[in-house]
Amino acid sequence: METLPLTPPYGPELVGTAGERDVLERFLDFYRRVTVSKVYGLPDEDTKRRLVPSLTTLAGLLRHLTIVERNWFQHVLAGRPATADGGDGGWSVDDVTVDELVVEYEQECERSRAVAAGLTLEDVGSHPELGVVSLRWVYVHMIDETARHAGHADILRELTDGVTGAV
Repeated sequence: METLPLTPPYGPELVGTAGERDVLERFLDFYRRVTVSKVYGLPDEDTKRRLVPSLTTLAGLLRHLTIVERNWFQHVLAGRPATADGGDGGWSVDDVTVDELVVEYEQECERSRAVAAGLTLEDVGSHPELGVVSLRWVYVHMIDETARHAGHADILRELTDGVTGAV
């Protein structure tokens, strides 16, 4: 697995005066990259080790975020059929390597970008519980979801080997 450098400027700093869409996309991509960076250099067993009482692991965060990306962009916005997540939100990762999880997540993020590229911020999709949501709303939700899990990943990485920060 190659090293993922996150050296300043990280991305959000580059769009301080950009339009709304550029800002939303840059922040989401930044947190996607931070999350992926948290598993770099770690063996599979460390990424799958439970360090908190929940099922949350570094590897599980990647799978979970892959499913979240797929749900919001492919299912809700593009109207494609939902896919099963195994019923656990994607937290079970015994069947894959961390390298496979990174590839799967990065591919799903690319598919999300492709869906979004064909939409305006005002275009909408239908969520089974929330009803109609715009791409703008999905971007904000995904920034929230991905940033929250990037923070979880930062804590788990620190507990694993002491590494902290956007690395």
